Amino acid sequence: MPTGVAMRDAREQLFDAAERVLLRDGPSALTSRAVTTEAGCAKGVLHRHFTDFDGFLAELVLDRIAGLDARSAALRESAGTGTVAGNLTGALTDLFGSVAVAIVGLIISRDALRARLRETRPTGVPLMTEATAMIASYLTAERDLGRVRADADITTLAPTLIGAAHLLFADRKGTPPDAEAVRRTVATVITPALRNPPR
Repeated sequence: MPTGVAMRDAREQLFDAAERVLLRDGPSALTSRAVTTEAGCAKGVLHRHFTDFDGFLAELVLDRIAGLDARSAALRESAGTGTVAGNLTGALTDLFGSVAVAIVGLIISRDALRARLRETRPTGVPLMTEATAMIASYLTAERDLGRVRADADITTLAPTLIGAAHLLFADRKGTPPDAEAVRRTVATVITPALRNPPR
């Protein structure tokens, strides 16, 4: 493998390569050699940018968590438009149709990675915790607009929606659920909390 080839934005290239390996082959196949081979670079490139492989994986997870900020802002801005169930269906499909399911599998399968992430995120499952906060923030905005009932238990609804959607998408090798399956699940959870539920 050539070592003199310059990589622009090596971190992002390595992160993208890790995602491809993770999605194609699963968490057990994710090694430093697999990542650098996928990225087309020497193994030393990874170790120049990260203290060790678990440090690399922790930074990958944190980078993908940071990417939720834009999704969360867009979802909050959609409050008051379309339907609550439709907005949630789109957001959950976007979230779990991405690498999120594979990242959660990675976190669960690697003790050293979980320990590293616990240094800054002491509770919950990283990525799922932030996704739950994204849904809760949106539901709060809808409640403020009067489309979600004032007495709706958002602290229960948000993790329920995340858990239900995660289960729909969790089979990495299977066909992802269609939009109607996601919409039905969302509607089952959210309809009792809507101010004027559809009839």
